[in-house]
Amino acid sequence: MAGDPMLKFVVQEQVYPAKREAELRAQDFREIADRYAVPTAEDQASRCSQCGVPYCSIHCPLHNHIPDWLRLTAEGRLREAYELSNSTSTMPEICGRICPQDRLCEGNCVIEFSGHGAVTIGSVEKFITDTAWAEGWVEPVAVGPSRGQSVAVIGAGPAGLTAAEYLRGNGYDVHVYDRHDRAGGLLTYGIPGFKLEKPVVMRRIERLAAAGIQFHYGFAVGEQASLDELRQRHDAVLIATGVYKARQVEVAGNETKGVVAALDFLTASNRKGFGDAVPAFDDGSLDAAGRNVVVIGGGDTAMDCVRTAIRQGAASVKCLYRRDRANMPGSQREVANAEEEGAEFVWLSAPLAFEGGQDGGGGAVGQVRASRMRLGAPDASGRRAPEVDPGGELSLEADLVIKALGFDAEDLPTLWGAPELGVSRWGTVLVDGKTLMTSLDGVFAAGDIVRGASLVVWAIRDGRDVAASMHKWLKAKAKAEKVAA
Repeated sequence: MAGDPMLKFVVQEQVYPAKREAELRAQDFREIADRYAVPTAEDQASRCSQCGVPYCSIHCPLHNHIPDWLRLTAEGRLREAYELSNSTSTMPEICGRICPQDRLCEGNCVIEFSGHGAVTIGSVEKFITDTAWAEGWVEPVAVGPSRGQSVAVIGAGPAGLTAAEYLRGNGYDVHVYDRHDRAGGLLTYGIPGFKLEKPVVMRRIERLAAAGIQFHYGFAVGEQASLDELRQRHDAVLIATGVYKARQVEVAGNETKGVVAALDFLTASNRKGFGDAVPAFDDGSLDAAGRNVVVIGGGDTAMDCVRTAIRQGAASVKCLYRRDRANMPGSQREVANAEEEGAEFVWLSAPLAFEGGQDGGGGAVGQVRASRMRLGAPDASGRRAPEVDPGGELSLEADLVIKALGFDAEDLPTLWGAPELGVSRWGTVLVDGKTLMTSLDGVFAAGDIVRGASLVVWAIRDGRDVAASMHKWLKAKAKAEKVAA
């Protein structure tokens, strides 16, 4: 059709927002790339082929209306593009920054398959909502008429915050309980600023607080109140704690001084960014400055640790991973960013022991002894399983070792004094597949505490789904109570 602003992928090359030079960006915790200027964003959005079957939307956990808001962006109708993007996601600018688009929407873009390079969906998504904030288009949460019922949300991560927003919009009194002193969960304390600057998260939380959602910080269920006590205070409860227990690597020297968990390291760094007092950072325990750092793991958390250590001024940073580059679980973009910034990857290697230095090191770690690995037959997930290569061992100098091996669920039934709460053999909370209710009446669960460690976008999807289920249940409860009265 003449004048159609779309289908420009043949003549318009794929262009991502320019990254700052690696040497410069490695000196601070600012995001590594700025957002598009308006003409560039419109040009990149115009590359969308408007295909009949939008695989980008299908492979987005939120099923965002991606082709539609790309067309609106290409036409210069940015406010409408924002409103459409915001209709399916509570945090589009956050997803635009941290979603692994190469594995989701962009990785399934039709023009990517044709060899023209995917539409830069994540960067356009970030641009749309950042523009909306700058222009004042982001409106307060529309709070519905009061229903006289209250909901407790345990956990202020993306699943809990999303559910809280939808439930408040439906007129419920919402109380969010979190053991930290700020909301956001891993968005605040786990993800470094160079991927997600903290004011981007804080403005979302401030918007929720302005809508009347009550935040209770420093509140640990099982200490300040039991789960049963929260059930008595509120008409319904949502468990959205996420999973925080670090997985361990069973090797000698696991408890050696200088061998630390990834989340402890990242939380300390993010707290320093807020200006908090962090004794374990200030005494050097969780500060990589001047140290030879070895990160164990190959996921996105490992990449966050590698790139944080570089910014803290580490003398050297190596990432030890038991598979090769093609079989690692983390984003290839993050690996490339880390390499540009000076990280070294030691592929096909697994730790055997964390040992003291040659001078004894005063009981502190001095080196990582590792085994060479090779890839054998595929495992249950389809990835080739690593096995020890008889070819030999290697040693890496290290006076700070960061274990980034993933997260498991904490023992909530014990911690919360709720032995009747049903959990799986992995410790995740069991829910009804349709209602998302746990084994306890009126207690629901969503996010990583149900599905295991996963993506932020899935947590948002789960929060949206559980809010709808809770709304349905609470309406039925109110109706039954009214009949009984």
